[in-house]
Amino acid sequence: MRRLAEAVERVREHEAVNGRVESLRRRVEEAERHLVRLRDAHAREQQDVQRLEGRSITRVLASLRGSRDDDLARERAEAELAARREEEAQAHLAGLRREHRAAQARRAELAGAPAAYAALLDERERQLLAGPDPRAARLTALVAERDRLTTRARQVDEAAQAAAAARTALAAVRDHLARADGWSTYDTFFGGGMVSSVIKHNRMDDARAAARVADRRLATLRTELADLPGVWLTPELELGELTRFADIFLDNIFTDLAVRGRIRRAREAVEQAGTAVARLRDRLATEAGKLRRSLADLAVERVALLTAP
Repeated sequence: MRRLAEAVERVREHEAVNGRVESLRRRVEEAERHLVRLRDAHAREQQDVQRLEGRSITRVLASLRGSRDDDLARERAEAELAARREEEAQAHLAGLRREHRAAQARRAELAGAPAAYAALLDERERQLLAGPDPRAARLTALVAERDRLTTRARQVDEAAQAAAAARTALAAVRDHLARADGWSTYDTFFGGGMVSSVIKHNRMDDARAAARVADRRLATLRTELADLPGVWLTPELELGELTRFADIFLDNIFTDLAVRGRIRRAREAVEQAGTAVARLRDRLATEAGKLRRSLADLAVERVALLTAP
């Protein structure tokens, strides 16, 4: 138990040092920016002094007004003040950097603390499970529940990644269909001809290629969701084939309107699929959060059992 207590203290110090390293990093960065500003201010004050000391319009005008000596004295005083501020900022920054390096060194010394603590807990768990301690039954149940939740968390994470990939693929389909729809509108209502029809169909070909990718992503998503208990609905995506020959070479308002209608329906289908995947992603995120909290609760209970006298 003494070794466990010492390990706990090292873990706590490791966490505290981690926070201090990050805090000092931010303070060093701010001090560096502040020093740059002070250096710029000092340089400007030095330039003012040099203009009054040298041969410049500033010196001539000050001499004509009879205020050169007063102006020079004031500018020198301001330059000296700026120099002192810069020196103080440099010293402050140097001190922060020393603290930061010291904290980083201590963090490196404590880097193995979490792993050492975990190893001691595992050793203690093996001892309790092997003996007649009444805690053994609960520890056995915790191990089984932890393994179950860990497996489910992995499955949810894989499904969430598949959902993200499917949503990205659907967004590509949506963009290609939007461009095809734009050319279809031009082709139908604004006098488009063979050239615009060809461009329109090229955009539709792009949409079909993207749709095939989206279908594969959705199939992967369905496979990942099959491992999860419960009902997880996934959308289907279909983009029907269109008759290119009739639309390009027998160009008329009826075929153009038919093509435009099919493009619009395809856009609606993709939007619905995207919405369904987005809702699914949100549901998976909620499930992942619940699993993380449950695993954290199990970990707390396990530690309490293992460290109790």
